[in-house]
Amino acid sequence: MQTVKLNNGVEMPILGYGVFLIDPKECERCVSDAIDVGYRMIDTAQAYFNEEGVGNAVQKSGIKRNEFFLVSKIWITNGGYDRAKASIDESLEKLQTDYIDLMLIHQPFNNYYGTYRAMEDAYKEGKLRAIGLSNFFPDRFVDISNFVEIQPMVNQMETHVFQQQKFARKYLEKYNTQLMAWSPMARGENNIFTHETLKLIGDKYGKTPAQVALRFLTQENIVVIPKSTKKERMKENFEIFDFEISEDDMNTLRNLDKGESAFVDHYDPEFVEYIINYGK
Repeated sequence: MQTVKLNNGVEMPILGYGVFLIDPKECERCVSDAIDVGYRMIDTAQAYFNEEGVGNAVQKSGIKRNEFFLVSKIWITNGGYDRAKASIDESLEKLQTDYIDLMLIHQPFNNYYGTYRAMEDAYKEGKLRAIGLSNFFPDRFVDISNFVEIQPMVNQMETHVFQQQKFARKYLEKYNTQLMAWSPMARGENNIFTHETLKLIGDKYGKTPAQVALRFLTQENIVVIPKSTKKERMKENFEIFDFEISEDDMNTLRNLDKGESAFVDHYDPEFVEYIINYGK
């Protein structure tokens, strides 16, 4: 598996399996299928309510823990030093592990400075191998980066061919923070699975539009975590390293960027109220 090197030297797979919106009752089966396909990075979160399923699948796989790269995220309701510290231990217990490879702050709300200090301490204690952020747009990303002891290693953001985060990437590169794409398939928006440009390029390489969309991001050095509950689709998403998109085709794909979210707006107060109250 191709990897990226984080700013603390940790090697992170560039392709993983995401479990957002996977029913906790189905999560163990889905993750077990993904492991069988070959995925070793699994991305979950406290707010997905399925960390236990991930932990069960990893434990039952019979594969050594150090071959996995587990990612989780601290939710808003666990914001602040004390709550975040306790939640890290709770995530460790649910994942049935004594360390998490990457822990992120899920959203830039509540006392995220206190949350980050708790992650820094857990990192120093060896409970976390890497720490970072999720959904921190350039303004908040630059702010927190200048007032923490340990520079964030990752920022997970909505990223796909229609929202390539070109502006944000300038600042992530400046601060040596790795971009990780959530929803790399744009949740199916803009007809991504049948998109004419993606299909035409895919036909050149004998690949599907979905495979082209994922390969485009990995060639841009962006970590991707596609989700599917179907094993055949998991395999399709995994088979993206046996071809390389030409520079001309990469430029064509870069021109698909709309520079805006396909479905959410973190600057919309109503959306912020919704996610702040989620899980309460």
